[in-house]
Amino acid sequence: MVVVKTARELSKMKDACRISAEALRVAGEAVKPGVTTYEIDNIVRSYIEKQGAVPSFLGYGGFPASACISVNNVVIHGIPSKELVLKDGDIVSVDVGAFYGGFHGDNAFTFPCGKISADAQALLDATKESLYEGIKQALAFNRVGDIGSAVQKYVEARSYSVVRDFVGHGVGAKLHEDPSVPNYGTPHRGVRLIPGMTIAIEPMVNQGRCNVRVLDDKWTTVTADGKLSAHFEHTVAITPDGPKIMTLCD
Repeated sequence: MVVVKTARELSKMKDACRISAEALRVAGEAVKPGVTTYEIDNIVRSYIEKQGAVPSFLGYGGFPASACISVNNVVIHGIPSKELVLKDGDIVSVDVGAFYGGFHGDNAFTFPCGKISADAQALLDATKESLYEGIKQALAFNRVGDIGSAVQKYVEARSYSVVRDFVGHGVGAKLHEDPSVPNYGTPHRGVRLIPGMTIAIEPMVNQGRCNVRVLDDKWTTVTADGKLSAHFEHTVAITPDGPKIMTLCD
């Protein structure tokens, strides 16, 4: 069931989204050669808890950390590790959520670690821009398919592929709510977007084919062909005046 928020609920949710965005910012500042993903996760958890919030991901479905940190060919759900030391040229996706005042915020960004290749930068640029192409279609009374189609069209025109096994979602009092928000689709199809809906739009874009596989830890999801993947995400509110990105730092 799709949950439509009141103006008061959206105002409360804004705080959770702000904390999520700020936690993602401090995580990005920590992405440097020689740093472990475990250290970055500790930075994220400490920041969120100092704001009086709770990391949305910690313990969610048994996930053992506060952030999903996915490096290079890891698409999503990378588990932070003391053994995973970042090196120059890596690309590092950090996915962060915070629960505050009864609501969740959810956002992700893929950061360059040191100097990355031109090919890797092109993938990051295309994935980030595809997110904003999707957000442009998050208009009142459009449909979910308009968002997915915009993302897919932008990505595939640049010879990349969108992951189909994992999709965006509604977000609010629960971390994952209806509707599903795929990064592919047909315009004018799917759930209609109503003012007061809040959705997480999150393109996951592969340098090669769209196929992925989940490792034995049941979380870490990698590209099947071993090529790079990038991930960007914002929580977006549907309003009568157009889409409002909620996961922005003030």
